[in-house]
Amino acid sequence: MSHPGTDHSQTDQSVGSLVGEISRDVSTLMRQEVALAKAEVAESAKRAGKGVGMFGGAGVAGHMVLVFLSLALWWALGTLVGGGWSALLVAAVWAVIAAVLALRGRAELRAVEGLPRTTDSVRKIPDALHGHEGLHGDQGASQGREKNA
Repeated sequence: MSHPGTDHSQTDQSVGSLVGEISRDVSTLMRQEVALAKAEVAESAKRAGKGVGMFGGAGVAGHMVLVFLSLALWWALGTLVGGGWSALLVAAVWAVIAAVLALRGRAELRAVEGLPRTTDSVRKIPDALHGHEGLHGDQGASQGREKNA
């Protein structure tokens, strides 16, 4: 004959062991997910680094193209107006390009708003804290008066 207490303790033990197994499984799953995330981030960072390096190489190559095109223009103009004047003309063209790019860059930087939503949110924190304290203080005072009355 079985005792009701024995069945109940076996049920508790079964539920307890099930909860323990679930806890271990969730813990294992979380560790595996974190390990997967780390591996994915490492792979993404590696690929991004390669991409940035290739963009850097493209920038250097583009710079060299501009240098040699400038030299070719200097030489071509040199046959028309002389070497010194052609160098000044090429330099003047690059000065105009530099000035236009600098003005456009300055305008773009002035148009940057920064972090408007974050700034607004952070500005509201002291007001929220003050309002929060004032609200509880007022309620506490009125509740205290009601209890005394």
